[in-house]
Amino acid sequence: MSDPLAAAQRTLLGLIDRLEGSIVGQRVMLERLVVALLAGGHVLIEGVPGLAKTRAIRLLSEALDLPFRRIQFTPDLLPADLTGTQIFRPATGTFDVRPGPIVTSVLLADEINRAPAKVQSALLEAMQEGRITVGDETIVLPDPFWVLATQNPIEHEGTYPLPEAQLDRFLMKLVVRYPDRAAELAMLELPSVSESDRVADVAGLEPMLGPADVRGYRALAASIRVAPLVKEYMVDLVRATREPGQHGLDVGPLIELGASPRGTIALLRSARAHALLAGRDFVTPHDVKSLARDVLRHRMVLSFEADAEDLSVDDVLVKILDHVPIP
Repeated sequence: MSDPLAAAQRTLLGLIDRLEGSIVGQRVMLERLVVALLAGGHVLIEGVPGLAKTRAIRLLSEALDLPFRRIQFTPDLLPADLTGTQIFRPATGTFDVRPGPIVTSVLLADEINRAPAKVQSALLEAMQEGRITVGDETIVLPDPFWVLATQNPIEHEGTYPLPEAQLDRFLMKLVVRYPDRAAELAMLELPSVSESDRVADVAGLEPMLGPADVRGYRALAASIRVAPLVKEYMVDLVRATREPGQHGLDVGPLIELGASPRGTIALLRSARAHALLAGRDFVTPHDVKSLARDVLRHRMVLSFEADAEDLSVDDVLVKILDHVPIP
């Protein structure tokens, strides 16, 4: 292990350990968030209320010393509430641009599926282009610019589900589940439990890194080597979601839409970041396989037949991952 990789691994694992001191029982989510940060990709987080999704994102932004904004998405939200607006100055007869809360480094789009399509499109355009336009002025968003969106999997009334084309803009979709019994018991030992929810929520972390560190680690992750056989494995996995029959799989009737080539690129970027977190300068098939469900689950659409058999996207992906040979 080279010195830069070893130093990066120590720092990043120390960051996760520090976060885990306040976010108990969600280490997998914390690791995936760090992987997405290193890969430079946005994240969609799905989970029921009370699983510390918002708290984890805010504490991570504080530990990285990055400006943080949270926007609660509602049905009456307008695109200008997100991107900003023009204000007329009578004294000069001109318009001044007032940027919206989207101009930040870490943006939490809370319950993104509660906002109408125009607001979702404005956010996802900023995610893709790294800039916004307010009136005649173009505003370049900070580097890094990282969007983490949450959605509730239970409530459907008053929601606007994200279409497939917009879901594809997210590097990963994380499904956050309940912690196990031991972790839930450990939560009761945290000092913040004896305080009010409001007091516990404002308790932050001292910065451990800065924006320049994030950019440096992203460049280091992009330099991780990937062998041709591992690249072929990635392509085979993604193509198996589109053409399962050509890979000897019988899940074709269960899949209406497979993952796009953007999914292959996302898998490559994520695997490199995962290897960096493990302190390696090369990607292994394990990196690819361990991240495949998080990278691909939101890029697939199942058929009515899958619904009739009560199968989820993860169930189908497990079949694919078990069948496609590992190099």
